[in-house]
Amino acid sequence: MPQTLLPIIPEGASRINDLLTVVFENDSWWYFHGTFPVFHHPVEDRASFRMFTAQLVCLGACQQVDIVRTFGVSNNSVSRSVQKYRQEGAKGFFRARKGGGPTVMTAEVTAQAQQRLYAGQPRREVAAALGIKYDTLRKAIDQGRVQEPPPQAEQPVASDKSQRSVEDAAAAAEMGTACTRPGERALAAFGMLHGAPTRFESCRDVSYGAVLCALPALAENGLFRHVEQLPTLTGYYTSVQILTLLAYMALGRIQVVERLQYEPPGELGKLLGLDRVPEVRCLRNKLDELTSGDAAQNWAGLLSRDWMEASPELAGTFYADGHVRLYFGQQTKLPRRYVARQRLCLRGTTDYWVNDALGQPFFVVERPIDQGLLEVLRSELIPRLLKEVPGQPSEEELQADPYRFRFIIVFDREGYSPEFFREMWQTYRIACITYHKFPRGDWPEESFVDTELTLPNGEQLSLKLAERGSWIGDRRTGLWVREIRKLTPSGHQTSLISTAYGHCDLQDAAKLFSRWSQENFFRYAMEHFAIDLLSEYETEPIPGTHRPVVNPPWRELDRQSRSLKGKLTQRRARFAALALHPEAEPQEVSQWEKRKAELVEEIQQLENEVDQVKQRLRETPNHVKWDELPKEQKFERLASSRKRLVDTVKMSAYRAETAMTTIVREELARDDDARALLRDLFRSEADLLPDLKQGVLEVHVHPLANPRANRAVAHLLDHLNAAEFTYPGTKLRLAYSLLGMPPD
Repeated sequence: MPQTLLPIIPEGASRINDLLTVVFENDSWWYFHGTFPVFHHPVEDRASFRMFTAQLVCLGACQQVDIVRTFGVSNNSVSRSVQKYRQEGAKGFFRARKGGGPTVMTAEVTAQAQQRLYAGQPRREVAAALGIKYDTLRKAIDQGRVQEPPPQAEQPVASDKSQRSVEDAAAAAEMGTACTRPGERALAAFGMLHGAPTRFESCRDVSYGAVLCALPALAENGLFRHVEQLPTLTGYYTSVQILTLLAYMALGRIQVVERLQYEPPGELGKLLGLDRVPEVRCLRNKLDELTSGDAAQNWAGLLSRDWMEASPELAGTFYADGHVRLYFGQQTKLPRRYVARQRLCLRGTTDYWVNDALGQPFFVVERPIDQGLLEVLRSELIPRLLKEVPGQPSEEELQADPYRFRFIIVFDREGYSPEFFREMWQTYRIACITYHKFPRGDWPEESFVDTELTLPNGEQLSLKLAERGSWIGDRRTGLWVREIRKLTPSGHQTSLISTAYGHCDLQDAAKLFSRWSQENFFRYAMEHFAIDLLSEYETEPIPGTHRPVVNPPWRELDRQSRSLKGKLTQRRARFAALALHPEAEPQEVSQWEKRKAELVEEIQQLENEVDQVKQRLRETPNHVKWDELPKEQKFERLASSRKRLVDTVKMSAYRAETAMTTIVREELARDDDARALLRDLFRSEADLLPDLKQGVLEVHVHPLANPRANRAVAHLLDHLNAAEFTYPGTKLRLAYSLLGMPPD
């Protein structure tokens, strides 16, 4: 005998039938199946009401008479809704009404109306300003073609961190931690809202709030430029909001995406004008959307060109160097590279960075298969620079002046090659500067004169320098170069060579000595911007390439050869020691001769094995093309699309921080304290107080540890206020002040 199902009705609910109930709460209808909510909509949302009630009837969950009795609507209205649902489905209730077309509310008028409404103008003022009827605008709003911002209190009371923590925790029971805008999130989930609007709330003591001080510098360095090159995101977050979050994370030293789960999401969301930032999984998905195809690479290329054009005085000299990014994972077996900073051969991939004289990066090239600096200069760096470097002389100008060059490239001893210098000058008219790898003898000390040099960062140096013309290389591939030497107080002479023939002074020495700015960038970016850490754990196949790689059989034979030679050297040393110290006692002579005979036999055997391995080495090619490698010998490279986007944001953040250091150094006694002060500033709290009537977002930065730092920060805020920067996506001008001191 079947068991009778007892009806379970939530408290305060009205019955539709034995299983379905409805509750009216907070101006919304909530539908329950038993005690479980299944749907809700605002009371004024007639389309959702008609759609859901018709769906209940069509699915057999209730009858039309139940809807008529519960809600007091007419039977004809329910019948029409049921018929519409059966013919057109749920989307039929939300489709725009057919007509002659919006002749008045064109796309341009709609966009202007949307902008004016979000700026806070009333409907009638918007209609009058656009020259349209009030009813036309009202109908467009009712149909969803134009959206109004949700109403806000005129003078909201600023919340403190404790209040926000309680509210964020309470929201976790419904939609998620700090999801305090459920309506917008529901619309985004159903595809009815593409990107949540940026809307700031009055908040005090916001964590990382002072990172907003970097926003004008980030915008100036191109963070929001060419965003149209990136795919348009669907859902709650926009591309600009994701890029801004990544920049805030870089400046706040939240080095990887996984670290975001340990930060308060609601506090970081307040910096973006949202309720919270995406969780780790959601952020990974958004990054995958942004980096689909070649979007990230194209965006990074456009920013690189902008950076070069913005500083033509620095874009004439480029610093190229490789940096090994270590990999300790198990997804793929990357080849081993020599890591100078650890003096070990470790697995990893080589990134070649191109920076300016201040250490600011322009772009980076990844090489999972690396043949050295010269190969990547020839195949990638030089061709790209020839296309992108602004202000290059024309062919006519180069022919008119035989000593003029396009630009200068500076690198370390790894790139020393007279043949390469000759090729760059004769083929492209590119000047090269590097250290002399094989200087010949010391020059007389009287040849050196005291020379004042000005480094690109403005630092003054006094060095003892001398210059001569020198021939490097052999007679066929060599060339004449300018050789400049520096005499140190210890008497050591450091030699550099240059093919910048058009320079008649000794400033080339300053260019080469500025190469340490790139080394400083590597060290600083590794520690504070985590350029070595993985952005994703996936690998991908290396596309077909003709680049040569080390032949695995040759590598094994080379290992055997070095092992045998080591053993042979050891045995010969033992034999020499026995020969130099013969035994004097008669009873020990026989043992001495026996050991010598055994060593001679081992030495002969090892020599024979070494000769055999050498012969096999000569017959085995030491390099083969990547496509010719056996499948079991091939490896995959680390997935690069997401890292390319994250690295580009970090480059923009580093350049923004560098620009801000030049301002705060004006108030600091020690230049080295500038970056440390900014790091403290970016992690400091601030009060965010939007004033919609005045169109201002006030950012009150909390004071730092001492008056010296506060004076430098106040000086920085004065410069930021003079810029009158408007927060992206809003009409709010940022006004900065140190807490307790009003903005100028």
